[in-house]
Amino acid sequence: MDLGAAGLHEQPFLTHGKPLVFVHYAGQHAALDFLNSTYEHNQGLGLFLGPSLSGKTTILRQFVNSLDPEVAVAMVDGAGLNTTALLEAVLGQFGYRLDYNCVNELINMLKVFTMQQAASGRPPLLIIEHTHTMNPSALRVLCELASTKVRHTGALRMIFSSDRSMQSIIEAPAMECIASRLTGEYYLQPLMRSETMEYLYAKLEAGGSYDPSRIMPRAVCDELHAASGGWPGIVDRLALLALAKAADCPVLEEHIEHPAITDETGAIRLQLLDEETHPDDQAGAAENKSPRLYLSLNGKTIGELTLDKQRALVGRSEHNDLSIDSRFISRHHAMFIRHGTATYLMDLNSTNGTYVNSRKISNHVMMHDDVISLGNHSIKFKYPTATYRSQTDEAGLADTIIMKNLDDMRRMLALENTHTMPLDMDKLMASGDSDN
Repeated sequence: MDLGAAGLHEQPFLTHGKPLVFVHYAGQHAALDFLNSTYEHNQGLGLFLGPSLSGKTTILRQFVNSLDPEVAVAMVDGAGLNTTALLEAVLGQFGYRLDYNCVNELINMLKVFTMQQAASGRPPLLIIEHTHTMNPSALRVLCELASTKVRHTGALRMIFSSDRSMQSIIEAPAMECIASRLTGEYYLQPLMRSETMEYLYAKLEAGGSYDPSRIMPRAVCDELHAASGGWPGIVDRLALLALAKAADCPVLEEHIEHPAITDETGAIRLQLLDEETHPDDQAGAAENKSPRLYLSLNGKTIGELTLDKQRALVGRSEHNDLSIDSRFISRHHAMFIRHGTATYLMDLNSTNGTYVNSRKISNHVMMHDDVISLGNHSIKFKYPTATYRSQTDEAGLADTIIMKNLDDMRRMLALENTHTMPLDMDKLMASGDSDN
């Protein structure tokens, strides 16, 4: 659906970054109360749990913004962090310019800072997201920080966020310092059916609509609630897809996708079904063949790839469709996504960035003869059919197509993961700091 024809001047259902509007609902209020009570407790250490796409990060940011500006806050993604990475991230957000000789020096710096702040009546706050994925060495550091006290109170307030139960971690004997300080645990609750409609309408109004019910009637809102389970992140994604599928107003119930939501290992995972390829698209693809990539270094072509699949990964790992052996290129650097006759390029949070025609991009609709720069390498995109952007320039459409492919990308990356083994926290935490 054309956003302008719907009375919208902005895409209301953003799937990343700051939302156009923060919408209040009962589960969110209860979560904020829990986070506030955790910080105010003199031993405050809380577990904040909820499935993927449940809105945990949005609520945590709201909470941080509500605190006294004088309170030092570090909000860190714990995914895969080892000791050094954790300490550098926390100290950096606390305002330190890092110049150190060893890890112990970092730990001591952090301890001194937290004790000074706590003694002044403003204990700092550390928020760790995806805590269950942290390296055992980093968990040991959290234990050491948890044991730091000023006048018998915790010097550092701590909130651990996760999309699954952390019971096996907390109950490990090696985590006694954490368990002894635990003051509460909160499971985030989804939107109720009536709240889902209010949530959708508030976002549509923020996007410019004067009559949200004209775009999404009540029955459609109810269908979105049923399809999403009431989890805000899934509501956003399904609403965005519905807007893209609808030719004009209003969105119909048939435009609502019903993703498979599983509850394995306590996590909720969203799997959006691949959009069906229409016969016309197949005929067009056969007539115009497929895009080709030409990889070059120092002006010399060193590789080629035909984009004849829906997705193609580019990066340093040998598991990519186009593997580039260079220290300037991330293991999984970027991904091409085919959608009809359009090709999208998505940067995968690479270290050195992805550039198209000398401009840094996060996602981009590819045109014939575009030149992609990855480190010292260049990729020429050849596809004569892609000479105009047409509908692919619509706000939010690139996000829609890319988002629909993210789970498949994760499954592709999982080829490099080792088999999951039972987690023995005590054994892992006694294994030393070889990962630093």
